This record gives sequence, structure tokens and C-alpha cells, in this order.
Amino acid sequence: MEELIEENHPVRLVNDVIDRINVDPLLKHYKPGGTSVYHPRMLLKVLVYGYLTNIYSSRKMEAALKENIHFMWLSAMNKPDHNTIARFRSERLKDALRQVFGQVVELLLEEGLVSIKTIYTDGTKLEANANRYTFVWGKAIKTSKERIAKQLDELWKYTQQLAEEELTDEVPADFKEIDSKKVSRTIAKIDQALEGKPVSKKVKQKLNYARRNWPSKLAEYAEKEAVLGSRSSYSKTDPQATFMRMKDDHMLNGQLKPAYNWQISTSNQFIVNYSLHQNANDTLTLKPHLQHYHDLYQALPEAICADAGYGSEENYDYLEEEKIDNYIKYNYFHKEQSKKWKEDPFKSQNLYYNQEKDTVYCPMGQPMKRIGDRKSKTSSGYAQTYAQYQAIHCEGCPLRGACYKAKGNRIVELNHNLRRHKQKVRENLTSAQGLLHRSKRPWDVEATFGAIKHNRGFRRFMLKGLQKVEIEAGLLAIAHNLAKKAA
Repeated sequence: MEELIEENHPVRLVNDVIDRINVDPLLKHYKPGGTSVYHPRMLLKVLVYGYLTNIYSSRKMEAALKENIHFMWLSAMNKPDHNTIARFRSERLKDALRQVFGQVVELLLEEGLVSIKTIYTDGTKLEANANRYTFVWGKAIKTSKERIAKQLDELWKYTQQLAEEELTDEVPADFKEIDSKKVSRTIAKIDQALEGKPVSKKVKQKLNYARRNWPSKLAEYAEKEAVLGSRSSYSKTDPQATFMRMKDDHMLNGQLKPAYNWQISTSNQFIVNYSLHQNANDTLTLKPHLQHYHDLYQALPEAICADAGYGSEENYDYLEEEKIDNYIKYNYFHKEQSKKWKEDPFKSQNLYYNQEKDTVYCPMGQPMKRIGDRKSKTSSGYAQTYAQYQAIHCEGCPLRGACYKAKGNRIVELNHNLRRHKQKVRENLTSAQGLLHRSKRPWDVEATFGAIKHNRGFRRFMLKGLQKVEIEAGLLAIAHNLAKKAA
């Protein structure tokens, strides 16, 4: 078989690279004694080469080990069945694959193929291996609970009117927060109070329905809310997958499907970091993604470039604190460069602000005094402060129609911390280095996703659950890097 395989074939590169890395993290999962086992290094080679050649099914790998000369050479004629391959992928690799990936990147770093000082970051949503029609929505659960609380409150008020004496010692019920136990106790009290009273047929039917269904339904809702956590939805066939808007065709007719948000960082189209997330918003993924980077290399990158999906005050604060050069756009960055935007004197961003006097000046040159602050929190819990400035004399102003159309004097809100970050980001992005990063980012990181999704045809995960999906993402990243090195 050695003579039948070309000298520069990718299978030789996979064999060479996996032989050079330390597999001790994998060996820790094997206990001594018992029956003979296949060596984890060999199984890792088979899996990586399978993903490199677009073979993702363990059954197809089992067949290839009996029919494909490259798989037979790589496994030294060992023939593990699909159960062995699947168990190794989902159970043995869960705590060790990220270390293996890091070692592969370090080998590429030694050869000068990648740099981990400057990275380009982006994300894509890959469909989960889940039924897209077995969904659970957080808003639907909230609406159902509110409906039950409203009907329970109506029953309680009806009971108070009909049997006020029996409920004189009862504390007025508060149904803003309800659970199965509270509903059961309340219905029992209502039954006891209405015993022997002339209750209408409609109320009896509603009470019977409530007694049979509401406690069990609320218990079911509690279990679903525990699975949801901070998410808005999940699939019953893969509870860790969240429904996300997918771009399915060239007309961008998006559909909600169970998916995971796959984030990668690249250098010269090699993947140097990856992470999986259950939320669709890229803004919330940057900090945990960079934490994975730190865990791999015990340091953070010197510079990062990403699109406007990551531009937020929270992320800018984090990058500033960690002293990472920031080349991340924000919303309206490109619009701000247009002549129309710059020459619009009525936009709040274009109003002159005197930092020493803490005063904003309107288009007529009149000072707008600070009248207070507005506090808000993002979905991640990050606190923001908006300073509010109000004009004094808007009535009768010749620019009133173009400047401000609401009643009263105009109020402007400015987030000074975010304005400071945006000014710094503008300077970075419009510098010579920033222009270089902006031109390089699309063909560096987006082309990597293109190679995986289009060239390799990987558009849907094979495994279920966040932990197993991370394993697949790691195998894809290793396979992509070795395929690019071979090319």
C-alpha cells in the first residue's frame, strides 16, 4: 500500500501531523486492563482524515476502512466498526480535542504559516441535527402563564363575591407569580369556599378544567423554562439548539431553524480559534470566544478585526481593558463616512459638544444644558449611561421644522463612553493599518466559512448537544487547517 499512495497526498500529512502531537490527554480517558482497544492516535487519524475528505458519518468511515486504500494505510489495516468510531468521537474527544487543535496550530506557527498576534473573527449559523418543527418558544410559555394567572384571578374574584364569608381569613391572592403548587392550593381553597353554593355551570366547567390541567401544565412550563435559561427557544429533539434566522438561498429568504452559532478566528485562512454558542447575537460571543483563545495560548491577541456585529460598548470596554488593538466596526460606521451624513447638522452625533462646560450646542448655536442621566442594561447585564441635554428655546426657532418635530424643547441623549470608543475605532479603521485589516478580513475569515460550507458541503451538524457539536467543529477546524497546509 505504501507504493500506491503518492508522496504529496494529504493522507501522509495527516499521518505525520497526528504522529507529532502529544496524545496524553486522550490516553487519560482509557483505564488499564480489560479487552484490547484500538489506539486513540489511529482513531484520531481516521476521524480527521474523514472530515478532510468530506466523510462525516461513522458508518461511511467504517466502510472506507475496508474499501479505501488511504484509510486502510492510515489505520494499518485495523477495522474498527462504526460504534467504536462514534463512541470515540463523542465520548473520548470531549475534553481533549481542543488541546489537540492547539497543538496543530502551534505546528503551523512553527512553520510560519499562521500568526496568533492579529486575528480576524466572524461567525456563521449552522443547522443542528434536530427537528425544525418540534419547537418550544419562551414567549409562548410566558403568554400561557399570564393567561392562566388572569383566569385564576377571575375565579378568585368570583369566589369572593359568592362566598365572601368563607374567604374572610384568607389573604388576598397575588397571581403575578404562579407555579403548580400555588395554583393547586388556590383551586382547593376555591372548591372549599364554593361548596354548597349556587355556582354557574360555566364556572364549574372552568374549575374542573383548571383542576385537571393547570398544575401539570405549570410544572411542564417550569421544566421548559429551566431548559431555556436565558434563551428564547429550543428544539425538543436537541434541547441545546436555539432557533436562529438562517440564510437559505440567494434571495436571502431566511427561515427559523434550530442551529448553533459557530465563531472562528483565522490567520491567513487557517483557523486559530473556534467556539460554539447558543445565542444568535454575535455581540455576546466575543468575550467567551476570546476566553477560549486565552485558554489555548495562555495569552490574548494583540489585535482583532471583525465586522459591525461585534461592535458594542461592552466589547470595546473589554478590548481596552485587555489592551487589544481594536479594529471592530460599529453600526452606521459606513454611513458616517458618507457626505450626506457628515453634512447633516441636525443629527445628534453631529452636534458640537463642549467637554469642559458639559454642554451641547444646537444647530442655531444655543446651549443645551444637561438635565440628567438615563440608565439602561443590555441583555448581558452591562450597564450603560446616557447623558440627557435639553434645549431652552425651541419655540419660534426658524430651524424647528427640520431640527425637531415633537412637542416641547428638544432633548438629546449622548453616551460619552461609547462616543469616546467610536472616535478611537474610527481612527483605527481609517488608518493605513486599519484599511489593510478591513480589506483582508473578508477574504480571510469569510472565505474559510465558504470553504467549509460550500467546498466541503458541511451545512448541518451530525451530532446532538452543545458538547458533541463542539467536537465536530474542532474536527472540522483541524481538517481544514491540514487540507490548506497540504494544498
